[in-house]
Amino acid sequence: MKRRNFIEIVSAGTAGISSFFAAPLLAAPGTKNTAVKEGPVLKIAHITDVHIRPEENAPQRFRQCLKEIGNSGVDFFLNGGDSIYAADYDHISRERVNEQWDIWKACMEEIEGKRIYSCIGNHDIWWAAPDKKDVMYGKDYVVKCLNMPGRFYSFSEKGWHFIILDGNNDAVSLDEEQFQWLEKELERLEENTPVLIMSHYPILGVTPHWEGGMHSDYIKLKALFYKYMNKVKICLSGHQHLLDGVTYNGVSYFCNGAMSGFWWEKGDKNSAAQGYCQETPPGYAILELYADGTFINTYIPHNY
Repeated sequence: MKRRNFIEIVSAGTAGISSFFAAPLLAAPGTKNTAVKEGPVLKIAHITDVHIRPEENAPQRFRQCLKEIGNSGVDFFLNGGDSIYAADYDHISRERVNEQWDIWKACMEEIEGKRIYSCIGNHDIWWAAPDKKDVMYGKDYVVKCLNMPGRFYSFSEKGWHFIILDGNNDAVSLDEEQFQWLEKELERLEENTPVLIMSHYPILGVTPHWEGGMHSDYIKLKALFYKYMNKVKICLSGHQHLLDGVTYNGVSYFCNGAMSGFWWEKGDKNSAAQGYCQETPPGYAILELYADGTFINTYIPHNY
Protein backbone atom coordinates (compact mmCIF):
# COMPACT_ATOMS: atom_id res chain seq x y z
CA MET A 1 0.00 0.00 0.00
CA LYS A 2 1.46 3.36 -1.01
CA ARG A 3 1.90 6.18 1.48
CA ARG A 4 -1.15 8.12 0.27
CA ASN A 5 -3.46 5.14 0.18
CA PHE A 6 -4.77 5.81 3.65
CA ILE A 7 -8.05 4.87 5.29
CA GLU A 8 -10.16 7.73 6.56
CA ILE A 9 -12.82 7.29 9.18
CA VAL A 10 -15.09 10.29 9.63
CA SER A 11 -17.61 10.80 12.37
CA ALA A 12 -19.96 13.79 12.31
CA GLY A 13 -22.29 14.42 15.21
CA THR A 14 -25.45 16.46 15.56
CA ALA A 15 -27.43 16.75 18.80
CA GLY A 16 -25.66 13.73 20.25
CA ILE A 17 -26.29 11.49 17.24
CA SER A 18 -23.14 10.31 15.48
CA SER A 19 -22.87 9.16 11.88
CA PHE A 20 -20.04 6.88 10.79
CA PHE A 21 -18.34 6.39 7.46
CA ALA A 22 -15.27 4.38 6.48
CA ALA A 23 -13.82 4.08 3.00
CA PRO A 24 -10.50 3.98 1.16
CA LEU A 25 -9.11 7.34 0.10
CA LEU A 26 -11.61 10.19 0.56
CA ALA A 27 -14.85 10.25 2.50
CA ALA A 28 -18.14 10.29 0.62
CA PRO A 29 -19.88 13.61 -0.02
CA GLY A 30 -21.93 14.89 2.88
CA THR A 31 -19.94 13.17 5.65
CA LYS A 32 -17.71 16.12 6.58
CA ASN A 33 -18.52 17.87 9.81
CA THR A 34 -19.69 21.47 9.99
CA ALA A 35 -16.57 22.68 11.79
CA VAL A 36 -14.10 21.68 9.07
CA LYS A 37 -14.09 25.16 7.55
CA GLU A 38 -12.80 26.62 10.82
CA GLY A 39 -10.16 23.92 11.21
CA PRO A 40 -9.48 21.54 14.11
CA VAL A 41 -8.58 22.84 17.54
CA LEU A 42 -6.26 19.85 18.04
CA LYS A 43 -4.33 17.48 15.80
CA ILE A 44 -3.04 14.43 17.63
CA ALA A 45 -1.30 11.17 16.75
CA HIS A 46 -2.51 7.83 18.09
CA ILE A 47 0.25 5.22 18.07
CA THR A 48 -0.29 1.84 19.64
CA ASP A 49 1.34 -1.59 19.92
CA VAL A 50 4.83 -0.42 19.03
CA HIS A 51 6.35 -3.58 20.56
CA ILE A 52 9.82 -2.09 20.35
CA ARG A 53 12.75 -4.51 20.43
CA PRO A 54 16.27 -4.69 19.01
CA GLU A 55 15.43 -7.26 16.33
CA GLU A 56 14.02 -6.63 12.83
CA ASN A 57 15.64 -3.18 12.71
CA ALA A 58 12.61 -2.05 14.71
CA PRO A 59 14.30 0.90 16.50
CA GLN A 60 15.38 2.62 13.29
CA ARG A 61 12.05 1.96 11.59
CA PHE A 62 10.12 3.30 14.58
CA ARG A 63 12.30 6.41 14.73
CA GLN A 64 11.53 7.10 11.08
CA CYS A 65 7.81 6.88 11.85
CA LEU A 66 8.15 9.21 14.82
CA LYS A 67 10.07 11.70 12.70
CA GLU A 68 7.37 11.60 10.03
CA ILE A 69 4.59 12.10 12.57
CA GLY A 70 6.45 14.84 14.41
CA ASN A 71 6.90 16.76 11.16
CA SER A 72 3.15 16.53 10.43
CA GLY A 73 2.30 19.22 12.96
CA VAL A 74 0.60 17.15 15.65
CA ASP A 75 0.05 18.80 19.03
CA PHE A 76 0.87 15.65 20.99
CA PHE A 77 0.93 11.84 20.91
CA LEU A 78 -1.39 9.29 22.48
CA ASN A 79 0.37 5.96 23.03
CA GLY A 80 -2.00 3.02 23.40
CA GLY A 81 0.27 0.56 25.18
CA ASP A 82 2.36 -2.53 24.44
CA SER A 83 5.19 -0.07 24.00
CA ILE A 84 7.77 -2.82 24.33
CA TYR A 85 7.83 -6.20 22.64
CA ALA A 86 7.17 -8.31 25.72
CA ALA A 87 7.87 -8.30 29.45
CA ASP A 88 4.90 -10.38 30.58
CA TYR A 89 6.09 -13.94 29.91
CA ASP A 90 7.64 -16.12 32.61
CA HIS A 91 10.95 -16.55 30.78
CA ILE A 92 11.66 -12.83 30.27
CA SER A 93 14.77 -11.74 32.18
CA ARG A 94 15.44 -8.45 33.93
CA GLU A 95 18.10 -7.67 31.35
CA ARG A 96 15.70 -8.21 28.47
CA VAL A 97 13.07 -5.94 30.04
CA ASN A 98 15.64 -3.18 30.62
CA GLU A 99 16.97 -3.56 27.08
CA GLN A 100 13.53 -2.95 25.62
CA TRP A 101 12.77 0.06 27.82
CA ASP A 102 16.18 1.55 27.04
CA ILE A 103 15.39 1.33 23.31
CA TRP A 104 11.97 2.93 23.89
CA LYS A 105 13.54 5.85 25.74
CA ALA A 106 16.18 6.31 23.04
CA CYS A 107 13.48 6.36 20.33
CA MET A 108 11.56 9.04 22.23
CA GLU A 109 14.48 11.40 21.58
CA GLU A 110 13.13 11.62 18.03
CA ILE A 111 10.11 13.60 19.27
CA GLU A 112 11.87 15.69 21.89
CA GLY A 113 9.66 18.65 22.74
CA LYS A 114 6.45 16.78 21.85
CA ARG A 115 4.24 15.50 24.67
CA ILE A 116 3.23 11.86 24.78
CA TYR A 117 0.42 10.46 26.94
CA SER A 118 0.52 6.69 27.39
CA CYS A 119 -1.53 3.84 28.79
CA ILE A 120 -0.34 0.44 30.00
CA GLY A 121 -0.44 -2.55 27.66
CA ASN A 122 -0.49 -6.16 28.80
CA HIS A 123 2.96 -6.85 27.33
CA ASP A 124 4.55 -3.92 29.18
CA ILE A 125 4.29 -5.47 32.65
CA TRP A 126 7.04 -7.65 34.16
CA TRP A 127 5.17 -10.09 36.37
CA ALA A 128 8.12 -12.51 36.51
CA ALA A 129 10.20 -10.37 38.89
CA PRO A 130 11.62 -12.57 41.69
CA ASP A 131 9.71 -10.63 44.33
CA LYS A 132 6.62 -8.42 44.34
CA LYS A 133 8.67 -5.85 46.22
CA ASP A 134 11.11 -5.66 43.30
CA VAL A 135 11.15 -2.14 41.88
CA MET A 136 10.52 -3.52 38.38
CA TYR A 137 7.55 -5.68 39.33
CA GLY A 138 4.08 -4.89 38.03
CA LYS A 139 2.44 -1.74 36.74
CA ASP A 140 4.26 0.86 38.82
CA TYR A 141 7.46 0.31 36.86
CA VAL A 142 5.61 0.76 33.56
CA VAL A 143 4.12 4.01 34.88
CA LYS A 144 7.64 5.17 35.67
CA CYS A 145 9.12 4.12 32.31
CA LEU A 146 6.35 5.89 30.38
CA ASN A 147 6.36 9.01 32.58
CA MET A 148 2.68 8.55 33.38
CA PRO A 149 1.08 10.38 36.33
CA GLY A 150 -0.64 7.12 37.34
CA ARG A 151 -2.04 3.91 35.89
CA PHE A 152 -5.18 5.89 34.98
CA TYR A 153 -5.50 9.66 34.69
CA SER A 154 -7.03 12.55 32.75
CA PHE A 155 -6.16 15.94 31.29
CA SER A 156 -7.86 18.67 29.28
CA GLU A 157 -6.74 20.70 26.30
CA LYS A 158 -8.48 23.26 24.09
CA GLY A 159 -11.97 22.28 25.18
CA TRP A 160 -11.48 18.51 24.88
CA HIS A 161 -11.08 16.19 27.88
CA PHE A 162 -8.87 13.09 27.66
CA ILE A 163 -9.22 10.03 29.88
CA ILE A 164 -6.59 7.28 29.97
CA LEU A 165 -7.68 3.91 31.39
CA ASP A 166 -6.01 0.75 32.70
CA GLY A 167 -7.81 -2.42 31.64
CA ASN A 168 -5.10 -4.76 32.93
CA ASN A 169 -7.22 -6.14 35.74
CA ASP A 170 -9.34 -9.24 36.32
CA ALA A 171 -10.89 -10.49 33.06
CA VAL A 172 -9.73 -7.36 31.21
CA SER A 173 -11.76 -4.73 33.02
CA LEU A 174 -11.64 -1.63 35.17
CA ASP A 175 -11.23 -2.30 38.86
CA GLU A 176 -13.92 -0.79 41.10
CA GLU A 177 -11.71 2.08 42.25
CA GLN A 178 -11.04 3.08 38.66
CA PHE A 179 -14.66 2.73 37.55
CA GLN A 180 -15.87 4.98 40.35
CA TRP A 181 -13.18 7.52 39.43
CA LEU A 182 -14.28 7.40 35.76
CA GLU A 183 -17.93 7.93 36.71
CA LYS A 184 -17.05 10.96 38.85
CA GLU A 185 -14.74 12.27 36.14
CA LEU A 186 -17.53 12.27 33.56
CA GLU A 187 -20.05 13.69 36.02
CA ARG A 188 -17.89 16.68 36.99
CA LEU A 189 -17.36 17.90 33.43
CA GLU A 190 -19.52 20.68 32.10
CA GLU A 191 -22.35 19.66 29.78
CA ASN A 192 -21.33 18.96 26.17
CA THR A 193 -17.61 18.80 26.99
CA PRO A 194 -16.23 16.45 24.30
CA VAL A 195 -14.36 13.49 25.79
CA LEU A 196 -11.82 11.13 24.22
CA ILE A 197 -11.11 7.91 26.12
CA MET A 198 -8.07 5.74 25.44
CA SER A 199 -7.61 2.18 26.64
CA HIS A 200 -5.28 -0.55 25.48
CA TYR A 201 -8.07 -3.07 24.93
CA PRO A 202 -11.16 -2.40 22.78
CA ILE A 203 -14.27 -1.55 24.76
CA LEU A 204 -16.44 -2.25 21.72
CA GLY A 205 -15.42 -3.37 18.26
CA VAL A 206 -15.66 -5.76 15.34
CA THR A 207 -12.38 -7.67 15.52
CA PRO A 208 -12.86 -9.03 19.09
CA HIS A 209 -15.37 -11.46 17.58
CA TRP A 210 -12.49 -13.49 16.16
CA GLU A 211 -9.48 -12.16 18.09
CA GLY A 212 -10.84 -11.79 21.63
CA GLY A 213 -9.07 -9.38 23.95
CA MET A 214 -12.01 -7.05 24.55
CA HIS A 215 -13.09 -5.40 27.81
CA SER A 216 -15.27 -7.86 29.73
CA ASP A 217 -17.05 -4.95 31.46
CA TYR A 218 -18.26 -3.45 28.17
CA ILE A 219 -21.94 -3.58 29.20
CA LYS A 220 -21.19 -1.59 32.34
CA LEU A 221 -19.11 0.91 30.37
CA LYS A 222 -21.72 1.13 27.60
CA ALA A 223 -24.37 2.10 30.16
CA LEU A 224 -22.07 4.72 31.67
CA PHE A 225 -21.26 6.23 28.27
CA TYR A 226 -24.96 6.33 27.39
CA LYS A 227 -25.62 8.30 30.56
CA TYR A 228 -23.02 10.84 29.41
CA MET A 229 -23.55 10.55 25.66
CA ASN A 230 -23.46 14.35 25.35
CA LYS A 231 -19.83 14.15 26.51
CA VAL A 232 -18.19 10.86 25.45
CA LYS A 233 -17.35 11.06 21.73
CA ILE A 234 -14.40 8.73 21.03
CA CYS A 235 -12.89 5.56 22.50
CA LEU A 236 -9.46 4.65 21.12
CA SER A 237 -7.80 1.26 21.52
CA GLY A 238 -5.16 -1.07 20.15
CA HIS A 239 -4.20 -4.59 21.28
CA GLN A 240 -5.70 -6.35 18.25
CA HIS A 241 -3.15 -5.06 15.68
CA LEU A 242 -6.23 -4.76 13.49
CA LEU A 243 -8.16 -1.77 12.17
CA ASP A 244 -11.85 -1.37 12.85
CA GLY A 245 -14.41 1.20 13.84
CA VAL A 246 -17.96 1.13 15.12
CA THR A 247 -20.36 3.80 16.35
CA TYR A 248 -22.97 3.02 18.99
CA ASN A 249 -25.16 5.37 21.05
CA GLY A 250 -23.25 8.37 19.72
CA VAL A 251 -19.81 7.04 20.72
CA SER A 252 -17.27 6.09 18.04
CA TYR A 253 -14.89 3.26 18.89
CA PHE A 254 -11.66 3.04 16.86
CA CYS A 255 -9.16 0.20 17.09
CA ASN A 256 -6.28 1.84 15.25
CA GLY A 257 -4.11 -1.04 14.06
CA ALA A 258 -0.52 -1.29 15.29
CA MET A 259 2.68 0.61 14.66
CA SER A 260 4.50 -2.75 14.58
CA GLY A 261 1.99 -4.45 12.28
CA PHE A 262 2.94 -8.11 12.46
CA TRP A 263 5.37 -7.35 15.32
CA TRP A 264 7.82 -5.76 12.81
CA GLU A 265 8.07 -9.10 11.01
CA LYS A 266 7.13 -10.03 7.44
CA GLY A 267 3.79 -11.54 8.37
CA ASP A 268 2.42 -15.04 8.17
CA LYS A 269 0.42 -16.94 5.56
CA ASN A 270 -2.78 -15.20 6.69
CA SER A 271 -1.38 -11.71 6.16
CA ALA A 272 -2.65 -9.74 3.16
CA ALA A 273 0.81 -8.30 2.41
CA GLN A 274 4.27 -7.95 3.92
CA GLY A 275 4.19 -6.57 7.43
CA TYR A 276 0.41 -6.79 7.64
CA CYS A 277 -1.42 -8.40 10.54
CA GLN A 278 -4.17 -10.23 8.67
CA GLU A 279 -5.65 -7.46 6.46
CA THR A 280 -4.28 -4.47 8.44
CA PRO A 281 -1.04 -2.72 7.45
CA PRO A 282 1.32 -1.38 10.09
CA GLY A 283 0.59 2.26 10.82
CA TYR A 284 -0.78 4.95 13.08
CA ALA A 285 -3.77 7.29 13.26
CA ILE A 286 -4.04 11.05 13.04
CA LEU A 287 -7.05 12.58 14.75
CA GLU A 288 -8.37 16.06 14.04
CA LEU A 289 -10.59 17.27 16.87
CA TYR A 290 -13.01 20.16 16.38
CA ALA A 291 -14.49 22.60 18.87
CA ASP A 292 -18.03 21.28 18.38
CA GLY A 293 -17.06 17.73 19.40
CA THR A 294 -16.81 16.31 15.89
CA PHE A 295 -13.63 14.75 14.56
CA ILE A 296 -11.81 12.90 11.82
CA ASN A 297 -9.82 9.72 12.54
CA THR A 298 -7.39 8.83 9.73
CA TYR A 299 -5.32 5.64 9.74
CA ILE A 300 -2.03 6.02 7.87
CA PRO A 301 0.00 2.92 6.90
CA HIS A 302 3.78 3.26 7.05
CA ASN A 303 6.36 1.65 4.77
CA TYR A 304 9.29 1.42 7.19
